[in-house]
Amino acid sequence: MPTVAPLDLQGHVVAAHFLSDIPFFATAAGPIHRLDGGEKVTEVHQGLLTCVRDPFSPTLLTGGEDGKVFRIGKDGAAVLVAEAPRKWIGVVAGGPQNAVAYAYGKSSFVLQNDGSVKEFAESRSVEGLAFAPKGLRIAAARYNGVSLHWVATSAPPADLEWKGAHTGVAFSPDGRFLVTTMQENALHGWKLDGKPGENRHMRMTGYPAKVKSLSWSPKGKWLASSGAPAAIVWPFSSKDGPMGKAPLELGTRANIMATQVAFHPAEEVLAIGFIDGMILGVRLADQKEALLRRPGQGAITGLSWSASGKLLAFASEAGDCGVVDISA
Repeated sequence: MPTVAPLDLQGHVVAAHFLSDIPFFATAAGPIHRLDGGEKVTEVHQGLLTCVRDPFSPTLLTGGEDGKVFRIGKDGAAVLVAEAPRKWIGVVAGGPQNAVAYAYGKSSFVLQNDGSVKEFAESRSVEGLAFAPKGLRIAAARYNGVSLHWVATSAPPADLEWKGAHTGVAFSPDGRFLVTTMQENALHGWKLDGKPGENRHMRMTGYPAKVKSLSWSPKGKWLASSGAPAAIVWPFSSKDGPMGKAPLELGTRANIMATQVAFHPAEEVLAIGFIDGMILGVRLADQKEALLRRPGQGAITGLSWSASGKLLAFASEAGDCGVVDISA
């Protein structure tokens, strides 16, 4: 059994992330705790709604009920990057060249490195944002699909339409696919590398609950998802992605839902957090399971690997958090 360093925080913890080997835990109340030679606290929001790891820099991005967006470094220093008084900012994303995207209402905004802000208006409220892995391009998930905007040009957006409410969005690491989580119990995807106008649809259905967590494997061959009493892992290695292929079901537990998934940064190993606080590690090659944490008080709400892949941080809705030392 790996070593677990527990941390008991007050109330719901929204996310767990690493910056270098320092774990950060973002609480819904607003303070962000980190374990860096002892427990330290950064006060940011009056009510935190989201905390994400910027994939393009060693920082976190947060949004809150106070209409503020912060960038947080590994020393815990918080820099205010945007503010929209009297708005709730529950959607943020980090992009290339220090770009930061955030959304409220029917608009998304991209703050660029030179300090300029570009607004992209949508027909419906923006529920999810993601930057493409290459080029300054942003995807905004909304009702009935996704809008793709090139930030540096005034070209009209590319609209990817599919009926229903799209609540989150993610590009594959190679940028060939785009996948959304939906209000219904499903994922929807588009193949982006076909001929113009040939964005192929990918329907991924059959979940008993809403999908709230997605994670791509290091080389993008697999997409893991929550929303079932196992991690549902779709194959994306072929040119048409998962179409016509069955997903893997990893870490199956009878009637106990998986709530968070996180792929190891270098290997095809998946950490799965469950509604009862248990965490399993599963190797894709042989589907061998390892118990990383016994059931705890609340559902797992955050899972994140350190860059070395030796540490796994977890957060729960009951405030019991911690770090699992895999190397031990």
